[in-house]
Amino acid sequence: MNTGADAVAPVEVVLAFGANLGDRGATIRAAQREIAASAEILSFEASPLRETIAMTLTGPDPEAPRYINGVARLTTTLAPLALLDLVQRIETAHGRVRDVRWGDRTLDIDVITYGDQVSADERLEVPHPRAHVRDFVLSPWALLDASAVIPGRGSVAALLAQTGDTTSPLDETMTESLTEEA
Repeated sequence: MNTGADAVAPVEVVLAFGANLGDRGATIRAAQREIAASAEILSFEASPLRETIAMTLTGPDPEAPRYINGVARLTTTLAPLALLDLVQRIETAHGRVRDVRWGDRTLDIDVITYGDQVSADERLEVPHPRAHVRDFVLSPWALLDASAVIPGRGSVAALLAQTGDTTSPLDETMTESLTEEA
């Protein structure tokens, strides 16, 4: 896998978005617009947003601020690590700090899949190692693409059925819509 900054042939990627601090939905939609505006992003489609309980290292935390989550399917010519660098710059621009693993955050963007590649290094593992058991990734992804598959794991819809769906729909009338701004 070409992980460096070199341009690659167009590849389909799935990103996951989450936030539980600040104006969560507006932050996610703003980050999505910023990614979509990158010259190396050839297409971009965002899922509906879902609301979920906070997941911490010790499990679900009903006392923590609730998360808003979504996914996006895009086509890019960015190599995997260049894409990771792009999304991490956007996280930082939106106030993301990395002081507590799985802690509260203004914005989290994960690379879930990069084409059908299966690989891992010190910075990036694709597919994301826990995406197949996270309803907050699977649920919006299934809404975006009912036939989606996680390489090496199977159908997103089947994985969601196994995992169970604890997410709830988000009323986005109060959140800027990516499609309205495009």
